[in-house]
Amino acid sequence: MKKLKKGYTTGVHTSFAFRSALEFYLVTKKVSISKTNKMDNDDLDVTKGCEIVVTISDNRKDLKLNRIKHKPHIFENREGGRISIFAGKGVGVVTKKGLKVEREYPAINPIPLKVLREIFLKKRVKEELFCAISVTDGEELAKKTANSKVGVLGGISILGTTGFVKPVSSEAYLKSIETEIEFAIKNGYSEIYFTIGNNSLKRAKERGAEEQIVEIGNYIYASLKIAKELRVKRVILFTGIGKLTKLSQGFKNSHNRFGSIDFKLIQSKIKENFNYQIDITSITTIKGVTKELGEIKPLFYDMIKSEAEKVVKSWFRELNIEIVIVE
Repeated sequence: MKKLKKGYTTGVHTSFAFRSALEFYLVTKKVSISKTNKMDNDDLDVTKGCEIVVTISDNRKDLKLNRIKHKPHIFENREGGRISIFAGKGVGVVTKKGLKVEREYPAINPIPLKVLREIFLKKRVKEELFCAISVTDGEELAKKTANSKVGVLGGISILGTTGFVKPVSSEAYLKSIETEIEFAIKNGYSEIYFTIGNNSLKRAKERGAEEQIVEIGNYIYASLKIAKELRVKRVILFTGIGKLTKLSQGFKNSHNRFGSIDFKLIQSKIKENFNYQIDITSITTIKGVTKELGEIKPLFYDMIKSEAEKVVKSWFRELNIEIVIVE
């Protein structure tokens, strides 16, 4: 079996480049630009391989910044030194409340920011400096994330808690789900809409605000667990009948790599509950099953929904959840 590769977060790579740029500036007293590429790993991460650029100068005019007006994060030391950290091109600016970073500041999470501050303090700077943290093509990368929905505009966020991205842990994806739920709660939404797939997303948008909608992919159990831990008052799950059938059979993740639907069990339940026999010889999808059901199709949907609700209750008894089936 192939050994999966770990990687460093954008926060760690930023700290590498920041240290290098600061050291170069202090020696040369010239504009310093340090670049690093986020190392490859086996995680599902849109920032994999991206180029992070740190520019440091004693003149703010040397910096190329995110076009959105913002305030810098500022570090000061006992020697009278000071550095202002701006969002360069491709790094987002926070424009809404509810995130770990305050509005009107660069989207650099607290842990990476703390590391940058520690690096600055160790160097005993005695002058005023200006820094831009940028990500090449960061605006395009951000379109593949939920940044714009939560008000991070103009680029990606600089993230990191432990410093490592665990291989195929989908850590970044689940962290984004947690961030979106926290954002919705802090903005006054008591109901959170979980969606699986484009049709589900479209249906959820017809019912509620974009800020309360969280696309959970196939991570059903993990997302519900986060909702429970954050004490969400009510979850509404929008999903198609295929994914819901997997949930009804106890699948915690609905991706095909975690297993397939038991069609013999479906056949048995249909016979037991509705005295109706279906031929599953050539059926490979739930859509194929529904085509065989005729007038009892709505009853089948109700059965799957009821069984899925029981599964969720067995996992998280106190979680208030409603399921909406999307065609």
